[in-house]
Amino acid sequence: MTRTRCDRTPAWALLKNAYNATGKSFDLRAAFAADPKRFETFSQSAPGVFADLSKNLIDSATQTLLFQLAREAGVCIHRDAMFAGEKINTTEAREVWHVLLRKPANAPTASAHEAAELAKVHATLDAMLTFAERVRADVDITDVVNIGIGGSDLGPQMAVLALDAFATTGKRLHFVSNVDGHELAATLSKLDAKKTLFLIASKTFTTIETMTNAQSAKRWFIEQGQTDTARHFAALTTNVAAAKACGIETTFGFWDWVGGRYSLWSAIGLPLAIAIGAQGFREFLAGAHAMDEHFRSSPIESNLPVRLGLLDVWYRNFHGFTSRSIAPYHSALRRLPAYLQQLEMESNGKRVDASGSILPFGTSPVLWGEAGTNGQHAYFQMLHQGIDVVPVEFVAVKKPQHTLEAHHPLLLANALAQAQALMVGQADADGHQDFPGNRPSTFLLLEGLTPTSLGALIALQEHRVFVSGSLWGINSFDQWGVELGKVLAKDIAPRLQSGDTRGLDGSTAGLLGLLRS
Repeated sequence: MTRTRCDRTPAWALLKNAYNATGKSFDLRAAFAADPKRFETFSQSAPGVFADLSKNLIDSATQTLLFQLAREAGVCIHRDAMFAGEKINTTEAREVWHVLLRKPANAPTASAHEAAELAKVHATLDAMLTFAERVRADVDITDVVNIGIGGSDLGPQMAVLALDAFATTGKRLHFVSNVDGHELAATLSKLDAKKTLFLIASKTFTTIETMTNAQSAKRWFIEQGQTDTARHFAALTTNVAAAKACGIETTFGFWDWVGGRYSLWSAIGLPLAIAIGAQGFREFLAGAHAMDEHFRSSPIESNLPVRLGLLDVWYRNFHGFTSRSIAPYHSALRRLPAYLQQLEMESNGKRVDASGSILPFGTSPVLWGEAGTNGQHAYFQMLHQGIDVVPVEFVAVKKPQHTLEAHHPLLLANALAQAQALMVGQADADGHQDFPGNRPSTFLLLEGLTPTSLGALIALQEHRVFVSGSLWGINSFDQWGVELGKVLAKDIAPRLQSGDTRGLDGSTAGLLGLLRS
């Protein structure tokens, strides 16, 4: 596999020239006035998603150069290596094969190894979905508590909320992630131990936050007079042996080639399967697989993940935009920004390339946002009139899942109006009501928020992050930056009991003393 870091390609220099010549002075209002077909030119359909890219700061010439950049950097070669199961996670010598989790059992495979892994995937999937259906049918279980953190929490929590309209069981699902005991205590206070199922979700089964919460939950369960842990606890982990050593008999494993932030499609998705059922979960996987095939086989010019990833590089490295706001205009998608934060910033928040060399440019933008219309009354003031330009990604849904009159048209009108206002602006001589406009946005539209379309939307975002990371020449699939704080916390925890401050810096020692006083 040959990869060339984006700044070492001929296209990079051409893009610099294009930015200096026309890019930094590009005006969206003039572009629409000059090209009546701009919407058609810069929009496209992909599985489950329609994308309007026309309100972005690009013209056809720039887009052509961006396509050239993707070719010269070897993005498609890198993509094919991922789909083929090559060990593109080089620092951990692992495959990056989450796409295999949503591949149909009868789909063609390229090697005996892939066929064997696919068979394991579907054996586990079938067992997990059988268990989910058994839980759904168990009238004595009223509450399900997922204990996990990071990818073992953000993904299933986001998806369960997003697909609440498809939940066909009266069971209440709870998510506990923070090691702060207030969160677990508040959840336990609402539960009846004999009617509760705990899912302990940890890839390694060593994550300190998750294991601390799991031990406390088990202790509470026993204190409530319950003894049947086999019935009331299940584990979702690659470390099946460790789970069984903790007395958990029901386990569903996955593989070390599944990164935590890409694990929703695996056994980590069990809370979603319990919520929407086996068929709904299979539709969720099918939507993601359709987007996988689009990414794998579509030409660069009509490949939506590639186009979005290229835009991200254009904005981060040429325009110098340091953040992107995600604005889902659907309350069920209110946890999507948090989910995408981890996906983007944990994947591409790197300062060295895959060879370990310091990068001469920025990588991951800061990703942040809130569901519309709430966000309009919180941070949109800055988007419209602040000094910094922040590209916005709107996500809207054409058909609602409710029958309340007037609400959905008003919601959609707000989404359209905000995108329009960011672009057109408003002149005001006094300045206080002056909106500079020419602020870029992307508009993603789903026909409906269904298991299939949600699967496609998430896979789209996964692949767009892959593309930008591939262009930057980084390894998007490790997360060493998460580890140092964990290591230091293990050293500091016993010091809070002993008061030992030897070897600590002055600030940490001083704070530790205050916490002990």
